[in-house]
Amino acid sequence: MKYTYLLIDFFTIIIPFIFSFHPRLNFYKTWKAFFPAVMLTGFLFITWDIYFTGIGVWGFNARYLTGIEISNLPLEEILFFFCIPYACVFTFHCLDLFLKKSIPHATERILSPFFMSIFAVVGFLNTDKMYTIVTFTGLSLLLALSRYILKVNWLGKFYIIYAILLFPFLIVNGLLTGTGLDEPVVWYNEAEIFGLRILTIPVEDVFYGMGLILMNVLIYSYLKQKTLKTGLS
Repeated sequence: MKYTYLLIDFFTIIIPFIFSFHPRLNFYKTWKAFFPAVMLTGFLFITWDIYFTGIGVWGFNARYLTGIEISNLPLEEILFFFCIPYACVFTFHCLDLFLKKSIPHATERILSPFFMSIFAVVGFLNTDKMYTIVTFTGLSLLLALSRYILKVNWLGKFYIIYAILLFPFLIVNGLLTGTGLDEPVVWYNEAEIFGLRILTIPVEDVFYGMGLILMNVLIYSYLKQKTLKTGLS
């Protein structure tokens, strides 16, 4: 069905959008921080997407698309970089309000360098696989930026929230990669990925998603805090 990818985008965002106006959540009041965050992050990831599509690292099944394209990307793929971050940053906002516990700072100080090292090693050992090296090396550098340069104090909570987000992620990404469908909506060049899959999902997608959401949350949190300070002054 040609509206499959478009419907995946729609159903990903519709409930978070509706609940953005709930008086206990008021996510809409943070849109001044969210929209610049999603546009800046989206620009980087869409540029990456255009390049990887162009060189055949991945591609899209016309059977599930409306046929509208921007550059060499389907409209639905462009919308993906708004709908998925919206749902995830909304979830981060909600859980940040109500989730009082986090990974202890002492544990996070060990966990973050461990993640950075593992991701860097995986990237280094797979220099012949474009998706693997860019995803893991990029995420390692983004974590280093967050931890040691920006010195954010919420990485422990981010790890917990992203672990929670993995459940809906597996549903959405599973559909996109072919779970429950005759063919995948998004296909991958097997020569450019590690080869390990969760059902139909390349393992790289889990960490690609982590980088996408972390970058959005980094910019969103910074702008949100800046807005609050401006409002108080």
